[in-house]
Amino acid sequence: MTLGILIVDDSDYMRARIKSALDEEEFEIVDEAQNGAWAVKKFKQHQDDVDLVMMDIVMRKANGVKATAAIKKLDPDTRIIMCTSVGQKKKMHLAAKAGADGYITKPFGDEDVVEAIAEVMGEKQAP
Repeated sequence: MTLGILIVDDSDYMRARIKSALDEEEFEIVDEAQNGAWAVKKFKQHQDDVDLVMMDIVMRKANGVKATAAIKKLDPDTRIIMCTSVGQKKKMHLAAKAGADGYITKPFGDEDVVEAIAEVMGEKQAP
């Protein structure tokens, strides 16, 4: 089964970095967004195809916490992994309350991304 992924980060580099880590046939990058507001719009457009969202926590125009809450309200079953920098414990706590299913800390390696996905997807996805 191919896993549909929406990548959300205000950094072009980080979006490319995540795409590179997911360059495997069991992953399909459905779309990308540069901020939380666009993440919600893109999710609505592709809701049937998105299984998982890789979401930066700190962004302009609706941060990752607000976008996570909005996406979880639209579809509670969509898994969301927050991408955060070291020292963001308070924001990670807020993200968990908003419905985030897991997180990875920047900087991360390809294997960290794949492991985080396997963890939050459980039996749905095991790369």
